[in-house]
Amino acid sequence: MSGGGGLTAGDRRILTAINTGASSLSFAGSAFIVLCYCLFKELRKFSFKLVFYLALSDMLCSFFLIVGDPSRGFFCYAQGYSTHFFCVASFLWTTTIAFTLHRTVVRHKTDVEDLEAMFHLYVWGSSLVVTVIRSFGNNHSHLGPWCWTQTGLKGKAVHFLTFYAPLWGAILYNGFTYFQVIRMLKNARRMAVGMSDRADQLDARADMKALNRWGYYPLILIGSWAFGTINRIHDFIEPGHKIFWLSVLDIGTAALMGLFNSIAYGLNSSVRRAIYERLELFLPERLYRWLPSSSRPRNHHQQLQHRSELVSLKIEEQQ
Repeated sequence: MSGGGGLTAGDRRILTAINTGASSLSFAGSAFIVLCYCLFKELRKFSFKLVFYLALSDMLCSFFLIVGDPSRGFFCYAQGYSTHFFCVASFLWTTTIAFTLHRTVVRHKTDVEDLEAMFHLYVWGSSLVVTVIRSFGNNHSHLGPWCWTQTGLKGKAVHFLTFYAPLWGAILYNGFTYFQVIRMLKNARRMAVGMSDRADQLDARADMKALNRWGYYPLILIGSWAFGTINRIHDFIEPGHKIFWLSVLDIGTAALMGLFNSIAYGLNSSVRRAIYERLELFLPERLYRWLPSSSRPRNHHQQLQHRSELVSLKIEEQQ
């Protein structure tokens, strides 16, 4: 996040308010997905388990962003390193989702559940490594509401290498992976379109709807961190001059990452269906009729759409 150099006290108060508000939205969205996973047993498939770990990382990242800089000293360092650790873990979990999708769809492997321990080692281990490396030559400053602000050229370089470098590596990997998945399924759909019956065509349309959503996943990280990356580069070039509007975009979009992830990855039709099934049990019929009918699966086409959510369709079909 942005430092306070070149910004007035009023500017920092505005940035603090933006950070708190956006992080609170992300915390609420991520906590909702975590709660759904804990409450609804039918969601505890491997594909959604990865989304749960992503939401958990986002929730903790947002929590420490909300906490801000509690004090100078130990709590400052604890807040700074915790924020760094869980934010890195968040975008690394998105790469495990992309990897799982690629392995099941493109490579036709059914062993992804056996890799869960490796995923944990990869995500938590990598997050810990870059957080520890970040401490070398680190000098946390008490600027603005965050304690992971770096001062000095060395500290800024270490911050860039331990956060933004792996971040953009994850963005490139996700983009390349989803491109391969989408291209393969589109080719398969074109080959099958002339020899399929109506049910298969509806299945293909459901798959294409899922494909359209998968294509947007890499854009979440880009939208969340593009302004932050530009702000870091500008800070290298002109360290004594902060651009207020760029800092606003940096902080606002980065703090909303958890909300974006919870909507895109977590709030799928499987979650909505689980919620509406509970509401149908407890709400009076006259109130339930007011709920959107599109969220209540009743016909074959909608059932196909539910089966297309994230990775679960491909895993279940191949198992």
